[in-house]
Amino acid sequence: MSGTTERPVGLIGLGIMGSAMSANLIAAGFTVVGHDIAAPAMEAFARAGGRPARSAAEVAAQAEIVLTSLPSTAALHAVVEEIARAPGACRILPETSTFPLEDKERARQALEAAGVVMLDCPLSGSGSQARVRDVLVYASGPREAYDRCLPVFRGFSRAPHFLGAFGNGMKMKFVANLLVAVHTAAAGEAFALARKAGLDPAQMFEVVSDGAGGSRALQVRGRMLIEDRYLPVETMPLELWRKDMRAIADFASALACPTPMFSATVPLFNAAVASGLGDQDTAAVCAVIETMAGVRRPGAG
Repeated sequence: MSGTTERPVGLIGLGIMGSAMSANLIAAGFTVVGHDIAAPAMEAFARAGGRPARSAAEVAAQAEIVLTSLPSTAALHAVVEEIARAPGACRILPETSTFPLEDKERARQALEAAGVVMLDCPLSGSGSQARVRDVLVYASGPREAYDRCLPVFRGFSRAPHFLGAFGNGMKMKFVANLLVAVHTAAAGEAFALARKAGLDPAQMFEVVSDGAGGSRALQVRGRMLIEDRYLPVETMPLELWRKDMRAIADFASALACPTPMFSATVPLFNAAVASGLGDQDTAAVCAVIETMAGVRRPGAG
């Protein structure tokens, strides 16, 4: 599939993840028609070779497959309502955001009534990983629709995984994000301990990453932790991450499943936001732990 032989691919939501997805699809030879309510995002999309659309409905009018990458459930339902009123050429809508299952199911039903198949397809990976096609697609829903979207998924991801019934994608994402929360907090804790012990953080990162203590979270966030620099955001802003954490907690609570390790990280991320770091990368949780430990960065006043 490419823009030269078939309809363009649609993409609604051109933020950190959506812009990376669109750039990779364009690089893979797809024509991408996209929309975002933010003018700067649309301008960047056009500069990258995308075809801007004035609305979600205008995207649906041109694309059989319309991906969504949205910041909130309110945005999801607004987009779905608009497309359900005028589906146009849209037949399949892979939804890649991290939202509660109930909201995705409500959206699925609204689209089904309009003749559009929705796939639950959250992504595993950060914004920096998405830029280099190092994300996974946790796809769930009708297999025929998944197979139709497979070339598109391969255009922006390292590997798509089909997980069966609609909703299994989000369930898998909740499990994965639980580990991300624990590993991110653990990485920050390790850096705080290393600094408190007088170790060189760059050397600690190099040595630990190469051994049994290494993790993907440490690899992705290591440079930020070494430099004490959490802007620009490489993974996700802390304020947005707290939304994902609430969804994990609700999911586990509904299953009466204890999550002691995950639960222990919640106050740390909350404290980071309360400290004014909500717009910074999730790795900024390290700054909170360092403050608790009395660690003073070189050059700090």
